[in-house]
Amino acid sequence: MAPPASIAWPTRVAAAIAALGLATAPHALLAQDRQAPPGLEDLIPDSAVDDPEGWAREGVEPEARASAEQAPAIDPASPLVDDPAIEVAWPDQAPIPRPEPLAGDEEIEFAQIDREFFRGGPEMEVVSLGPELALGFPTDEDAFPMRDAFADRFEALSTVEELQDDDVDDNIAQLAARAREDEELLGQLLQVYGYYDAEVIRIVGAPGRRGGADDAGAQVRFDIVPGERYSFGAIDLGELARAPDAAALRDAFDIATGDPLSSDAIVEEQFDLDRALGETGYPFAEIDAPELLIDHARAQGDLTMPVRPNGKYAFGEVVSGSPDFLSSRHLETIARFDRGDVYQRSLEQDLRRAIVATGLVSSVTITKREVAPPGPETPGEVALDVEMTKAKLRTIAGAIGYGSEEGFRLEGSWEHRNFFPPEGAVRVRGIAGTQEQLAGITFRRNNFGGRDRILNVDAYASTIDSPAFDARTVAFVASYERSSTLLFQKPISWSVGFEAVATGERPATAGNAPQQARQTYFVGAIPLFLQLDTTDDLLDPKEGFRVAGRLSPEVSRSNGVESFYLRSQFDASYYQQVSDSVVVAGRARFGTIQGTAIANIAPSRRLYAGGGGSVRGYGYREIGPHDDLGDPTGGRSLAEVALEARIRTGMFDGALSVVPFIDAGTVSTSTFPDFETFRVGAGLGVRYHTGFGPIRVDVGVPLNPGPDHSAVAVYVSLGQAF
Repeated sequence: MAPPASIAWPTRVAAAIAALGLATAPHALLAQDRQAPPGLEDLIPDSAVDDPEGWAREGVEPEARASAEQAPAIDPASPLVDDPAIEVAWPDQAPIPRPEPLAGDEEIEFAQIDREFFRGGPEMEVVSLGPELALGFPTDEDAFPMRDAFADRFEALSTVEELQDDDVDDNIAQLAARAREDEELLGQLLQVYGYYDAEVIRIVGAPGRRGGADDAGAQVRFDIVPGERYSFGAIDLGELARAPDAAALRDAFDIATGDPLSSDAIVEEQFDLDRALGETGYPFAEIDAPELLIDHARAQGDLTMPVRPNGKYAFGEVVSGSPDFLSSRHLETIARFDRGDVYQRSLEQDLRRAIVATGLVSSVTITKREVAPPGPETPGEVALDVEMTKAKLRTIAGAIGYGSEEGFRLEGSWEHRNFFPPEGAVRVRGIAGTQEQLAGITFRRNNFGGRDRILNVDAYASTIDSPAFDARTVAFVASYERSSTLLFQKPISWSVGFEAVATGERPATAGNAPQQARQTYFVGAIPLFLQLDTTDDLLDPKEGFRVAGRLSPEVSRSNGVESFYLRSQFDASYYQQVSDSVVVAGRARFGTIQGTAIANIAPSRRLYAGGGGSVRGYGYREIGPHDDLGDPTGGRSLAEVALEARIRTGMFDGALSVVPFIDAGTVSTSTFPDFETFRVGAGLGVRYHTGFGPIRVDVGVPLNPGPDHSAVAVYVSLGQAF
């Protein structure tokens, strides 16, 4: 315990202060301040410093001094005496008092947004972007003419929009935090459109009490005060003026001083200028990133985008890095340009795609190389160095199909796509089926004599045992064509060919009827084909039409009788997408053989109808005239029509479609269909869409079948029916 002198110190200090005449009340201190008293050091004498206790006793009133002298001495070793006046209960003697929970205050609600104000006053027009988000624009559309595009763009990026799309139980704090992010986003978007002095007014609140019957959720509204739209000031395009085509290139960059400022326009016009440089002979052109300097005093932005054309050039040679694989001469054949043509970037890219389309390479790199620099009046020359990575050249392929009327069909092939470089492919194939067996070899040279032109030479031997005829055939077929591929679908396709066929055929035999003698035919033909295609897809079209014609002048010799005739067929199909999930497709076909009697035409070269690619619901080649035994004999004319709806479903991520269809067709022995036996079939199909085309399964039934027709027919194949 402290000594007695220390215990009495506060009393003595108080007495000393009283002796000095210093009041302790606040008002006294204030009065002392007004009179500017001397400092405390001046009022305390040296004796008080040398003997403060004695000095304090002398300055204390007698009553106070007596009380102090009579105070009992405290023994430092004695324990503290409990003060009976202070009692505190320990926790085991009394419960700890706990605060009562605050009662709910029915008067506390979310900040209210005046509904009329939220809908937009006379100066603002509100665009609602959802239950929790709205934008307010000036009612004068000229003040902010791009409001629709701006609102769509903001909605796609808004974090408040994400919140409401996530369907979370958001509160006002979450909404306010995201509203601040959206406010920054709006400021950036306004600058993209050239509004650098714009203001965004953010309002966050709840129009109705949350949890109540009238709760509409928290809402955010941004009022846009666009201010003045800045314009383009000075435009610096570097060395563009030095290009020979400077005027045309400057026109391609469609931004001029005074145009409304827009960051989007800069990006778009930079792309247009780059494309113009690449398409008008500037393979080495360079464009630096644009820089925009904003001057708020002038309300303009000065654009600097250094351009270096680096000279104008024409195409030189195409140099192959693997001349024994694909020669330079062959690559120049593939290219759609000649030496001396002005350089175009699109033609360089087209050459790269064409090399990839050969199927012989896995990757292609084309490097531009200056051969001769540009002159004052003439362009320079640039060569294209082509480096290729070879792909696997050998392919083993197979396919299997089934038709309830045709039976099974298994196909297999082996192919080397560059057996005779360049692009000379050899293919060996075979077919094993219920009605057909075949073995053949094919030579095919792509890009022969020009881009996308193909030479085919095919030799094969086959046997066919169908309900219409039994044939043993050896054939040699050659054709030169320009046809569509999966990479290059062409609006016009054509082919011209030659056929030499030797076939021994006889009508099919039903039941236990005796077989007829086999008759030998020697046939020579020059088949011609032409097609116009405006569809949007080769295997699964949704829009457009196709019109095709086939003409084949033929000569046939059998049993000493020589006949000349013309086989012709015309096809037309039309496709129309009527909704996002429905495509309606229709097809018509007409065929005829003119010039000789049907007996002089080999059964395999007559016209037939029925099957998966013809009239579904009937067997292959089963529609048309029949002999006394009920076997189809074929005819000299046919007519077919088909209509189907291709309906996408949501099953398997939208890959599955259902296809109701109806087909009809007739075959006649005359040169023009008589429609006396017009067969109709209908059914339902499914399509499973893959990356290489739809897999098709159709089930059809004949609506007016003949006595020998089955009640149902099933077809499985790749691709649409037409």
